[in-house]
Amino acid sequence: MPHETPLIATIVIGLGLAFVLGAIANRFKVPPLVGYLLAGVVVGPFTPGFVADQSLAPQLAEIGVILLMFGVGLHFSLKDLLSVRAIAVPGAVVQIAIATLMGYGIAWYLGWTPAAGLVFGLALSVASTVVLLKALQERRILETERGRIAVGWLIVEDLAMVLALVLLPALAQFLQLKGDDTPHVDPLAVYVGPGLTGVLVITFIKVTLFVALMLIVGRKVIPWLLHYVAHTGSRELFRLAVLAIALGVAFGAAKLFGVSLALGAFFAGMVLSESQLSHRAAEESLPLRDAFAVLFFVSAGMLFDPMSLVRDPLPVIATLFVILIGKSLAAFLIVRAFRHPTSTALTISASLAQIGEFSFILADVGLGLGLIPKEARDLILAGAILSILLNPLAFAAIDLVKAKVERKIGGEVAASVEVEDALPTTTLSDHVVLAGYGRVGGLVAQALSEAGRPFLVIEDASARVQALRDKNIEVIPAHAAKAETLAAANIAGARLAILAIPNGFEAGRVVELARAVNPGIRIIARAHSDEEVDYLSKLGADTVIMGEREIARGMIAALGEPAKPEAPSPGLPDAA
Repeated sequence: MPHETPLIATIVIGLGLAFVLGAIANRFKVPPLVGYLLAGVVVGPFTPGFVADQSLAPQLAEIGVILLMFGVGLHFSLKDLLSVRAIAVPGAVVQIAIATLMGYGIAWYLGWTPAAGLVFGLALSVASTVVLLKALQERRILETERGRIAVGWLIVEDLAMVLALVLLPALAQFLQLKGDDTPHVDPLAVYVGPGLTGVLVITFIKVTLFVALMLIVGRKVIPWLLHYVAHTGSRELFRLAVLAIALGVAFGAAKLFGVSLALGAFFAGMVLSESQLSHRAAEESLPLRDAFAVLFFVSAGMLFDPMSLVRDPLPVIATLFVILIGKSLAAFLIVRAFRHPTSTALTISASLAQIGEFSFILADVGLGLGLIPKEARDLILAGAILSILLNPLAFAAIDLVKAKVERKIGGEVAASVEVEDALPTTTLSDHVVLAGYGRVGGLVAQALSEAGRPFLVIEDASARVQALRDKNIEVIPAHAAKAETLAAANIAGARLAILAIPNGFEAGRVVELARAVNPGIRIIARAHSDEEVDYLSKLGADTVIMGEREIARGMIAALGEPAKPEAPSPGLPDAA
C-alpha cells in the first residue's frame, strides 16, 4: 500500500483542524465559519508546518461550491421573496451597485483593470446567507418583518451573484478575444464577431438552452427519478441519487453549455425544490454538503497570506470600510427612504456588514478566469474573515445607537423594538408543552386539539411556525433547548411536556431544564435507539417511546398475538 496519500492527508488534516478551530470559535460565540477559514490559513503555504496539497484543495473546494449552490437552490423560496419584493428587490439592487462602485474605486486606486474592479466590487457587495441566518435566529427576529426583509434582500443578492457567475466567463472570453494571445475560442463566437455583444449573445443562447432544458425536461425527469428511487426503499440509493443529480447536472452544464458549475448546481436544486421529496433530499445531502462546504472554506483560507495585513494594511482597511460602513450605511438610507422603521433599517445594515461564501466563489472564479489579481483575492479573504468576526459587534451596536438615532430621526419608539425581539409569553397554566411540530408532533397536536386539552407548541422552523399560526395554535418560535424558551412556555406551570423533537441530545437538554424548574411535571419523549432511551430516562423523562418498538408492537397486534409492553403508552386524553 503506498504511503504517499496527499488526498487523504488534505481531507483528514483539513477537517480535523477545522473541527478544532470551529469548536473554539463556537465556544466564543463566533460563527464556526471563522474557524474553518483559520484552519485553511494554518495548513496553507504561507504559515509554517504542514502544507496541504495545493492542487487537490481547489478540486475539493469545487465540490463544496457545487453542493453549496445546490443547497441554495433547494431552499430558494420565490414566495418569501415576493412577500417583501417592494423593498428587497430595489434595495438590494441599489445597495449592490453602490458597494460595487466603492470596490471599483479601491481597485482603480490600486491600479487594477476595470474588470478586476468590477469583480472585486461585486464580491464586497454580497453578504453571507449562513452568517445572516445564524445572527437572526440568535436574536429571535427571523420571523419578524425585519427578518423577512433581510432574508428577501439576501435572496436578491444571491440571484444577482448567480447572474454574475453566468456573465463572468463571457467577460473573460471577450477580454481574451481582444488580446494578442487569443486562446482557442468557440467557432460560433468567432462567426458572430469578437465584440462584447457577440460574446454575450452566445452566452445568453447557451444559458437559455440550459435553462429551457432544466425547466422542460429537468422538472419532470429529476422528480420522477427521485420518486422512483424513493419507492425502492433504499435510503442509500436515494442519498446517492441526490448527490448524482447535484454533481451530474453541474458537470453536464459546464461541459455541454459552458455554464458555471455553480449555476448548474443552483438550477438542479431549484428544480428539485418543487418536488415533494425536496425536504428529504435536503436532509440526505446535508452531511456531505456540510463536509465539503467546510473543505471549501478551508481551501479558501489556504489561499490567504496573513502577512498581507502587515505589508500593506491600507487596502485591507479600505476593504473593511466598504463592507462594514459603506454598504451598511447605503442599506440604512435605502430602507429609511422606503419609509420603514429605523429598527428595520438598523437590522438590515447589521445583517449586510459581512461577506462570505458567494464572495469566495466570485474570487475563485475571477482568479481562475484571469480577471482579478491574487491581491484582490487576498483582500476579499481578509475582509471576509475580519467582517465575520466583527459582525456580532455590529448587531450589538444596534442596541447602543438605537435610542440616539431614533431621537434624531423620530417616528418610532425604541421600546417597540424590544417588544418585537422578546419571545411571546404564554398565559396558559396546567397545560401541555409540545416541543416539535414535525410528523410526530403534528399528530400529537391533532390529538390534543380533539381532546380539548390546553397546549402550546415550541417550534423554530419558520414554515411550521406559520402553519401553526394559520391554525390558531399558540406557538413559541424558538429553539426548545433554551431556558428562556421554556420560561416563555411557562414550563413551571405546565402539567405535561411532550418532546416530539427527533434529536436525542437536544431532547435531553430540554428534559434537564424542565425537570429543574418543575420537578412534578410529567415528561414524554421519543427516541431512535436503546441508548437514547436510557439516556433520556436517566435525565428524568417519565416515558420514552422508541419508534421501532412501537412499530413492532403494532405488527404483533395485527397478527393477533399478545405483545409484551416495553413502556406505558402516553394515552393523551387521560394521561395528559
